[in-house]
Amino acid sequence: MKYLTRLLAGASALLTAFHNQERGATATEYSILAGFIAIVIVAGVGLFGVALNSFFGFLSTGITTALGIP
Repeated sequence: MKYLTRLLAGASALLTAFHNQERGATATEYSILAGFIAIVIVAGVGLFGVALNSFFGFLSTGITTALGIP
């Protein structure tokens, strides 16, 4: 009976250690995923800003030309 109790205690300790390691790995994976998402958002906003600036520049030039403003 003592052997079975020690075996269960050892298995419990092993499972607890494995569970704790998974929690840290999951947090690391989520932080890497959040970092990649942030990079994509920053790049997207940057490209959108450049495209929007180009669009408004084109619009401004068109209005200036249409009104004959030098």
